[in-house]
Amino acid sequence: MDVSRIRALRGPNLWSHHTAIQSVVSCTAAESNIGQLAGFETRLRARFPEISLLQPTGHDDSVSMARVLELAALGLQAQAGCPVTFSCTTPTVDAHVYQVVVEYSEEEVGRLAMELAQALCQAALDDTPFDLTDALTQLRGLDEDVRLGPSTGCIVDAAVVRGIPYSRMTEGSMVRFGWGSKQRRIQAAEIDATSAIAEAIAQDKELTKKLLAAAGVPVPMGRSVADAEDAWKAACEVGLPVVVKPLDGNQGKGITVNINTREQVFAAYAVATQFRDTILVERYVPGNDFRLLVVGDKLVAAARRDPPKVVGDGVHTVTQLMEQVNLDPRRGSGHSTSLTKMRIDDIARACLKDQGFSPDSIPEKGQRVNLRNNANLSTGGSATDVTDDVHPDVAARAVAAAHMVGLDICGVDLVCDSILRPIEEQGGGIVEVNAAPGLRMHLTPSFGKGRAVGEAIVSTLFKEGQNGRIPVVAVTGTNGKTTTVRLISHLLATNNICVGMTNTDGVYVGGNVIDTGDCSGPKSARSVLLHPDVDAAVLETARGGVLREGLAFDRCDVAVVTNVGSGDHLGLNYITTVNELAVLKRVIVQNVAPTGTAVLNAVDPNVAIMASKCKGAVTFFALDKFHPVMATHRAQGNAVVYVEDGNLVAARGELTHRIALADIPITMGGAIGFQVENVMASVAAVWALGVDWTTVRRGLATFSNDNDNAAGRFNLFKYRGATIIADYGHNPDAMLALVQAVEAMPATRRSVVISGAGDRRDQDIRQQTEILGDAFDEVVLFEDQCQRGRKDGEVIALLREGLAKAQRTKQTAEIYGEFLAIDTAMDKLQEGELCLILVDQVAEALAHIAAKVAKG
Repeated sequence: MDVSRIRALRGPNLWSHHTAIQSVVSCTAAESNIGQLAGFETRLRARFPEISLLQPTGHDDSVSMARVLELAALGLQAQAGCPVTFSCTTPTVDAHVYQVVVEYSEEEVGRLAMELAQALCQAALDDTPFDLTDALTQLRGLDEDVRLGPSTGCIVDAAVVRGIPYSRMTEGSMVRFGWGSKQRRIQAAEIDATSAIAEAIAQDKELTKKLLAAAGVPVPMGRSVADAEDAWKAACEVGLPVVVKPLDGNQGKGITVNINTREQVFAAYAVATQFRDTILVERYVPGNDFRLLVVGDKLVAAARRDPPKVVGDGVHTVTQLMEQVNLDPRRGSGHSTSLTKMRIDDIARACLKDQGFSPDSIPEKGQRVNLRNNANLSTGGSATDVTDDVHPDVAARAVAAAHMVGLDICGVDLVCDSILRPIEEQGGGIVEVNAAPGLRMHLTPSFGKGRAVGEAIVSTLFKEGQNGRIPVVAVTGTNGKTTTVRLISHLLATNNICVGMTNTDGVYVGGNVIDTGDCSGPKSARSVLLHPDVDAAVLETARGGVLREGLAFDRCDVAVVTNVGSGDHLGLNYITTVNELAVLKRVIVQNVAPTGTAVLNAVDPNVAIMASKCKGAVTFFALDKFHPVMATHRAQGNAVVYVEDGNLVAARGELTHRIALADIPITMGGAIGFQVENVMASVAAVWALGVDWTTVRRGLATFSNDNDNAAGRFNLFKYRGATIIADYGHNPDAMLALVQAVEAMPATRRSVVISGAGDRRDQDIRQQTEILGDAFDEVVLFEDQCQRGRKDGEVIALLREGLAKAQRTKQTAEIYGEFLAIDTAMDKLQEGELCLILVDQVAEALAHIAAKVAKG
């Protein structure tokens, strides 16, 4: 078994809406039916008893090794605790070759699961050992390392419930919610609105206390110190007992509390300086340790934190008792679990010594022994939810503290006897405020109920009714995609919004190019959705990107499918028929939002049938309003766009809007049929987005067949009285559309310049010149450096074969070099003639033509 072409599908894809690992698996003839492998299934189950039943898929009764690999990769993740459920295996046109797709929740974990599953299958084949325990340990460890921690994770979960899209910006806890100009960002439990100054104040505990005291919030007295002697001096000033801690520490690191002697002060100072250089000494406030969580203007959660402790049984040592407590599955070594494991370190030993114990002491039965005096969860403490018990005055003091520092999300540490009474009544005080506070104690407290703190934070980021989304239009098809994308973008920009656009020419934001080349894949789409200036995104969505990575978005507002024709990339990546190509391209339709719209070509049966897969509304377009699909759809009160009496008509129920084709320059008064179809699709798309018709008319009137608006898309030039048309058409359907367009234009003689894309099938390359040979008097064939895997002369030979039965072509020429071929054709042109130039290097060829035209 050989596993190759392993890809991560990071968005909705051909197979499902799930993220998944997809690979190509080649089996031997015997491996294509494991029933022929004596004892294989028995050996497999001995190594992985929990694997699912090995049942065949489809109509084939056999189970392939590829299917076993699929189930093993999914099962290993599931056993490791990953929330995955989807997988599939499909045969390809090649014998014994399969495509395997397995869902993942974390990409690195999914990739590792595929590797381990392959090792498992090989071990079962060879009857060699496979360490299942070690495999699951690897997966669990990697999953814990890469997935979001509980604090950030709860915010992401709350956003998902609200329908807010998200993506991780780093391998850590920085997350983006929403798209474009509507996006917000967080780092752990800190939001983008929080200023760096507020965070700096929170880190400076001395400055924080000064500000809180100025606001009338009770705080313990204290000051920063220069050295150990100064620490003892400060302790005497504020009065014993005291607390020694780093000035800008966190997670309880380096803090020692309830210090009563000079020796203890010196020891505590030494511990604190291991974490920071500047140390704070302040009055120790006796009482319970409470964490109050403030989000915006509200107290949303409160917990009492208790120090890590063990309870004696008269038999086991302190260390043994601690190890027993650490067996609790809620306790882990990091922050991914609800509780942290206790540990014996210098601070714990000092704490034990103060109580008359050592790690090897055996406490009496029922005797409580603290391992620390502070109660941070990160050092092994526990939490009890007390949200419902908080006195209104206490809540008000916590909110005031957060506002005084300037934190939108704030963890307020309060020490007092009871949270049921005002702080002042009991001599308590706020000892600290925390930016980016940990949320574990509020989500899954040791005792009491968890609080919806993630929802509270998301509600601060996005008000009710907001979901952080901008309008997203996805466009696919065989021909017309780029023109349709450009026209939709132009119409939206006419509505005075900043549009982000991707197509085969580049990436554009607000009309400015930010990347060049073929940018019709998910990487370019993500860059547009990430851009903070973008108010709407129009994304050309090519088949290759969907196969490689899936979509860049979870759902779109409008999906446009222009057509699905033959000869475009068939035979690549196991897409061998037009029907299979249509299934791939309908992925954008399947992922239209329930409130969105699919804009579909009613005349193309492969496109029209996609309507049944759309969760939202459907708008059909066609030149003929009496086409059965159009007539039925309109009779049901649905939206359609068609042409009637020289007008483009958009109709739904009794409502109609008309725009004269004469007022739409790109159609040349309706003479260019394929451009009329592109306009219909574009108008339907912006209609679905609610663009007003005055804007639509103005936008259509200002979009023409020039190089700036639609490079390589039926660009018109005049040269010595002749007409030149430059176009990027490169498949048989495009040839038919172009022939139809040029035949509507008067010309005394017609010539065409063409090459062929080497990565197309032989028959598709031949068919292009078969079509052109019946419409043009002269055909100039050219070959350039990039043959996409073909040998020199191979493409021209295929094009020549296509001209063998030409009805009209009488002259042919074969040229090496695109620009020389263009010059050869243009130099022959006479007044009244027409030349169609099918460019390969779009920008360079158009610039060459324009320069030649300028010279006259």
